[in-house]
Amino acid sequence: MVQFYLAILFYNRLAKRKPILLVDGSQDSTKAVRMFKRLGIEYVEYDIRKFEESCCGELPTTKAPSVFAVEGIFKGLEKIDEYVSLKRNTHDSNIESESAYW
Repeated sequence: MVQFYLAILFYNRLAKRKPILLVDGSQDSTKAVRMFKRLGIEYVEYDIRKFEESCCGELPTTKAPSVFAVEGIFKGLEKIDEYVSLKRNTHDSNIESESAYW
């Protein structure tokens, strides 16, 4: 039984959801990417300029850079900076989301 729980714990650590960073090639997007890389935050980068060809249409109201994460949605460089500070302060937190999408 203990091995079962250890296997689940190990799987949960491997399956940790990464934040999604929406970028658009702007200077703020470049700064956001640098922040994530400098702090070693694992993330998935998605260029909204390529969204139409790779997915399902345009994103006319989406502001880039933005971060979609377990901790919430952070729009604009100032909010992304707040997210990075949150991650820095809760580096090993176990924040869980009930969302099927995260």
